[in-house]
Amino acid sequence: MANDSRESADAPQVAKRILLGEPLSTEKANEQLLPKRMALPIFASDALSSVAYGPQEMLMTLGLGGLAFLAFAPWVAAAVVLLLIVIVLSYRKLIQAYPSGGGDYEVASKNLGEIPGVVVAAALLVDYILTVSVSIASGVDNIISAVPQLDPWRVELAVGFVILIVVVNLRGVREASTFFAIPTYVFVGSVAVMIVTGLVRTFLGDAPIAESAQYTMHGDQLANAAVILLVLRAFSSGCSALTGVEAVSNGVQAFRIPKIRNAQATLAMMGGIAILLFTGLTALGLITQVHYAENPCRDLVGFNCALPQQSLMAQIASAVFGGGSLPFFIIQAATACVLLLAANTAFNGFPLLGAVLARDGYAPKALNTRGDRLVFSNGMILLGIAAIGVLVLFQANLTNLIQLYIIGVFVSFSLGQVGMVRHWRRLLAGTKALSVKEAQPVRRTAYTGLAINSLGASMTIAVLVIVTVTKFTHGAWMVFIAIPILALLMMGVKRYYRDVEHEISIDDTTHFGSEGDVAIILVNRLQKPVIKAIDYAIAAKHQKTIALHVAANPEDGVQLQKDWQQHRIPIPLVIVESPFRHYAAPVEAYISKYRQKHGPAVVTVYLPQYIVGHWWESILHNRRARRVANQLMMVHGVTITLVPWLLDSSELIYGRRSRPVPGQQRAGRPLYGDANAQPGRRVQRPAGPPEKG
Repeated sequence: MANDSRESADAPQVAKRILLGEPLSTEKANEQLLPKRMALPIFASDALSSVAYGPQEMLMTLGLGGLAFLAFAPWVAAAVVLLLIVIVLSYRKLIQAYPSGGGDYEVASKNLGEIPGVVVAAALLVDYILTVSVSIASGVDNIISAVPQLDPWRVELAVGFVILIVVVNLRGVREASTFFAIPTYVFVGSVAVMIVTGLVRTFLGDAPIAESAQYTMHGDQLANAAVILLVLRAFSSGCSALTGVEAVSNGVQAFRIPKIRNAQATLAMMGGIAILLFTGLTALGLITQVHYAENPCRDLVGFNCALPQQSLMAQIASAVFGGGSLPFFIIQAATACVLLLAANTAFNGFPLLGAVLARDGYAPKALNTRGDRLVFSNGMILLGIAAIGVLVLFQANLTNLIQLYIIGVFVSFSLGQVGMVRHWRRLLAGTKALSVKEAQPVRRTAYTGLAINSLGASMTIAVLVIVTVTKFTHGAWMVFIAIPILALLMMGVKRYYRDVEHEISIDDTTHFGSEGDVAIILVNRLQKPVIKAIDYAIAAKHQKTIALHVAANPEDGVQLQKDWQQHRIPIPLVIVESPFRHYAAPVEAYISKYRQKHGPAVVTVYLPQYIVGHWWESILHNRRARRVANQLMMVHGVTITLVPWLLDSSELIYGRRSRPVPGQQRAGRPLYGDANAQPGRRVQRPAGPPEKG
C-alpha cells in the first residue's frame, strides 16, 4: 500500500520530467545560446509568418471598395516594403547601441524618461499577447481551409495549440529552436517555390487563376475622402507584416558571441526574406485574381456559404499547384505550422521583457526567476493564459483579432525611434570634449544613426496615426484602453516596491539587543502535539518558558489544570479567561502585560499544527491555529513557531518524499534532511509510516 501511494504521488513529478525534461544547472546557460541558423526561426517566425495574412488583409480591405480598388495594391505593397526596410535598418542601429536586450523599452526609458518607457513596455506586452492570438487564429484558419470539417472546433484547436507551444517553450530555448526550425525553413522554401512557379507560369503565358476569380464583389460607392481613407486602411492592414521585427532587439542576449553581429545578421536575413515573400504573394494574389472578402456570403456573388472561405495562401497554392495536389497540402501544412509557431516569437520576447521589467521593479519579481530549463517559465505561463483568454473572447476569429493588432507594436516603434534620435544627439553632444581624431569615428556613427532613426521615427509615427484613425472604430479602441491601464499597474508596482524598499532599508537607528527572551506554548488540551511543542521550547533554552491556555470555557481550564499536575509537566501553566470566546486577543493582552512587568522581551509563540495527507482534512484541522498565528504576527516583537505533528494520513506525503521536492535536487540539498544523502540520489527508507511528531 505504501509503495502504491508513493508511485501515485511521484506521478506529477514524472509527468513534469517527461514534458519538460531534466532540470538544467545554471552553469549550462551558455549552452542554451543560439547560433544564427537557429535564432532565425525563434525570433523571426512572427515576421516571416505575418506575410501569410498581411497581403490577405490588405487585398480584403481594398476589396471593400470594389474590384477596381485592387489596382492600388502594388502601390500599397511598395509602401509597406519601404517601411519594412527603414524599420530593419533602424533596429540594426538600436541593437548596436543597446545590446542588453531591453529593446524599445530600454531606449525609451533611458532617453525619454520613466513614463514613455513604461508606455512602451505596456504596448509591447499587449502586442505580444495579440501576436500569439493572431498567429494561432491564422494558423487554425489555414488548417480549416484545407480541412473545412474542423471549422466547428476552431476555438478548441486554438487553445490546444497555445498549450502545446507553452509546453515546448518550457523545455528550453535550445530545444524550442530545434522544434521550430524545420517548419519555418519548410515554409520559406515551399512558399518561395510556389512564388517562382506562379511567376514562371505567368511569364510563359499560363497564368494561374484562383477559384474565387469567378466571384464578383460588391463594392461601396465612395467619395474621394473615403477612397483615401480606404487606401490608408489597406496600408495599415498590410503593415501587420511588420510585426516581430522588434523581437530580435529584445532577445540579443540569447545569441551566441558575437551577440551584436549575430543579432544584426539575423535581423537582416529576416527582413530580406519577409520582403521577398510579401511582394511575391501580393503579386500572385493579383495575378491569380484572388477575391477575398470580410463577409464572403454578402460581398462575393456566387460564393458557396456552406463552406468556409479559403485563405489567400490556400487560394494561391490551389491555383498554382491544384487544389488536391501534394504541393498544395505541403504549402498549407507549412503555412499552418509556421503561423502556429509564430507565436513562439512572443514566447521569447514576452518573458525576456517581463524579466527586464521585474529587474527594474515594474513587474512582480517572480517574472525574473528561471525555471528548471533555464527559461523564464512564469512569464511563458502568464502569456499563455492571457492569449487563451483573448482567443476564447474573440472565438479565434482572425478578422476581428487583426483589428486589435499592430497598434501596440507601432506605439513601441515610434517611441523607440524617437528615443534613438535623442540618443544620437546626446552622443554628438558628448564628442565636443573629445579630440578631433577621437571624435571623427563617433560622429560618423552618430550622424548615420541619426539619419536612419529620424527617418524611422517620422515614418512610424505617421503609420501610428494612420493605424489609429483607420482601426480605432474597428476594435482598436480596446488596445488604447488596455495600454494605459497596464502602464498604470506597472507604475503602481514600481511605487509599491520602492515604498517597501524604503521601509525595510537599514539606517543608523537600527539597534540590537532586546531585553529578555520568553517562550509561550499555546495549549488547548494536554495532548501529544502539545508535549512535542513543550519539548521543542525547552530544548531551545529560552530564558523563560510558559504554557498559556485561553479559557473560552471555564470548565476546560479546570480540567487542564488537573491534567497538568497529574502528568507533572515541568513548566508553569497560565490560564487567561476569555468570556467573549476570543483566542488571539487574550494572548496579545497577556504579552502586553508581561512586557510591562518584565521589559521589552522577545516572545516566541509555539503553535502545534497537524500535517495531513488529504486535502479535505485541511478543512477539519488547524483553522484556529492559522487565525491565531495571522493575528499574532501583527504584534511587534513576536515570532511564531509552528510545531508539526504528522497524522497517520500524512503517509501519503511520506510517499512523495521518496523523490525530491521541486527545486530540492536542482539546489543540491540533501533529501529528507539526511546530511549523508547525496544530492539527486534516491535514499531508501524502511517501509511503514513515518515516526510520529
